[in-house]
Amino acid sequence: QSVGIKVGGVPPTSYHFKEREVVKMINVTVWNEHVQDKEDNVLAVYPDGINACIAGFLGKNDDINVTCATLDMPECGLKDEVLENTDVLIWWGHVAHEKVPDEIVEKIHDRILRGMGLIVLHSGHFSKILRKTLGTTCSLKWREGDRERVWNIAPNHPITQGLGEYFYLEHEEMYGERFDVPDPDELVLIGWFGGGEVFRSGCVWNRGLGKVFYFQPGHETNPTFKNPNVQTVITNAVRYVAPLNIRKEPIECPCAKAPEDELKKA
Repeated sequence: QSVGIKVGGVPPTSYHFKEREVVKMINVTVWNEHVQDKEDNVLAVYPDGINACIAGFLGKNDDINVTCATLDMPECGLKDEVLENTDVLIWWGHVAHEKVPDEIVEKIHDRILRGMGLIVLHSGHFSKILRKTLGTTCSLKWREGDRERVWNIAPNHPITQGLGEYFYLEHEEMYGERFDVPDPDELVLIGWFGGGEVFRSGCVWNRGLGKVFYFQPGHETNPTFKNPNVQTVITNAVRYVAPLNIRKEPIECPCAKAPEDELKKA
């Protein structure tokens, strides 16, 4: 009996066994430092917080289970039991990157190497976890108060399903090159801004057994996360970076016995 994987607008973790469909639930933790969310200009856009907005549209999907975590929670809301039950971690941060303890970053990094997916949004480019995972400064140029056209340059990629050739964000913070990151394993979106800059807006890297997706839009005073195209990208990305399995054991470098020697003994 063959097993098919559904792609293109349907969860890639959805399998067919004859006429019966079995859906693997994806456990998502949306992390937000929740500092600027308390300011009036951000509350005017996201009255319940950025993480609540993201969790709200993700939670409408039958195959996605969502919880939220913030910096001011014990252990940043990322206790061992939370991380060990997280298939995909979504990260938004801006002004409190250095307040995330290094030991939390190490635990997240270890879980990525063992298979957990990581999605970093907008100003999370300067987070400790992305800089550690990519091994670079992740620096860039920026300017508030611009407009952006996001180009879909990989129309057959699972992350871009449901998008047109491009989509437009009337108000978005400009991020410009040079973006100090390793060459992406997959580049799926490019942003063009009204001032003339371009930016690698949707990048995928493989790290250990895990996948990392960086998505550029998402300034806190703009209603970016309410945009249907942005929601489509994030939802697709959750399904794309979600692991089929996460390794339980630490990744080590063992001395291996030769398989041929075992055959000779038999």
